[in-house]
Amino acid sequence: MQHKGEILEKAVRDSGMPLTKLTHRLKKSRRWIYNAFENPNVSIDYVLEIGKIIHHDFSEDIIELKKYRNMTVAMQLEDSGSDSESNNTVEFWKNKYLNLLEKYNLLLEKNSK
Repeated sequence: MQHKGEILEKAVRDSGMPLTKLTHRLKKSRRWIYNAFENPNVSIDYVLEIGKIIHHDFSEDIIELKKYRNMTVAMQLEDSGSDSESNNTVEFWKNKYLNLLEKYNLLLEKNSK
């Protein structure tokens, strides 16, 4: 079984963010963060919240999150498969780019007046 607290501690230390700043943003005490580092079953919610603060994606490190991410990706693929034009086709992305480019040009013309 993975020790989520150790994974969390390594990511926090590698991020270079001072613990004081992290605990302040979490509105928790330094003692709380040290307890989290020692807890093998620290809450996934806290892991995700800390990940947002330190800009770290824990889905590569923690098995539970990897399973969740894979499930989410599979659901997104199912949803996109129901569309008449698949998101993976070159034509879809080309049209998306051209539409965006047209909107950008319109904005440039509008601002130049």
